[in-house]
Amino acid sequence: MFGDRAVIFMVEAVEFLLLGAVLGLVQGLSPGPLVTLVISETLKFGKGEGFKVAVSPLITDSAILVLTLVVLSNLAKYTVIIGMVSILGACYLIFLAMGNLRAKTAVLEAKVMKREALKRAVVTNFLNPHVYVFWISVGAPIILRGLTAHVSASVLFLFGLYVLIVSSEASIAYAVDRSKALIRGDYYSYIVRALGIVLILFALVLLSEGLSILSSV
Repeated sequence: MFGDRAVIFMVEAVEFLLLGAVLGLVQGLSPGPLVTLVISETLKFGKGEGFKVAVSPLITDSAILVLTLVVLSNLAKYTVIIGMVSILGACYLIFLAMGNLRAKTAVLEAKVMKREALKRAVVTNFLNPHVYVFWISVGAPIILRGLTAHVSASVLFLFGLYVLIVSSEASIAYAVDRSKALIRGDYYSYIVRALGIVLILFALVLLSEGLSILSSV
C-alpha cells in the first residue's frame, strides 16, 4: 500500500513539474511586452540588463498570485480589475515606446538613459493584464489542484514554470547580445525604434481589451 502511494506521488510530482516547465517555456518565448523589453534593454545596455528583465517575474508574480487568489474568491470584481490594469498597462507601454522612438543611436542612448531595466520590467509586468489572466485562468487553479494532492506538487509546478521562464528569456538576451557585434552604425537605432513601434502595437491591443472589458461591466 505504501509503495503504491509512493508511485502515485512520484507520477503526480513529475506531471506537475513537466506542466510547469511547458507553460514556462511558452510564457518565456511567446512574443509580448516583456520579451520585447528583454531585446530592447539588451540592445541598449548589454545582456546584463536583459538578464534583469528576465528575472523580473520572480519579483512580480508572487504578489500577483496572491492577488489572483483573492480575486478568485470574489469574481464580481474580476472584470473591473482586469480592465483597469489593461488600460494602465497600455499607457505605460506607450511611455516606454516613446523612449525607444526618441533614441538617436544605441550608444548615445545607453549613455543618457539610466540602467533601470529591472524597474521598467517590474512595472511592465505588474501592468500586463495577460499575467493576471494567466494566473486566474491557469496558474492558480493548477496550484490549488496541486495542494489537494501534496504541497510539493505545487512547489514543483512553480519551480518548473520559473526555471523555464527565466532561462528562456535569459537565452533571448544572450542571443541578442551576441548578435550586436554584427550590427553596425545606425542599425542599432533602427532596431530600437522598431521595438518602440512593437510596444505601441501591444499597447493598442491592451487598450482595446481594457475598454472592451469595462464596457461590458
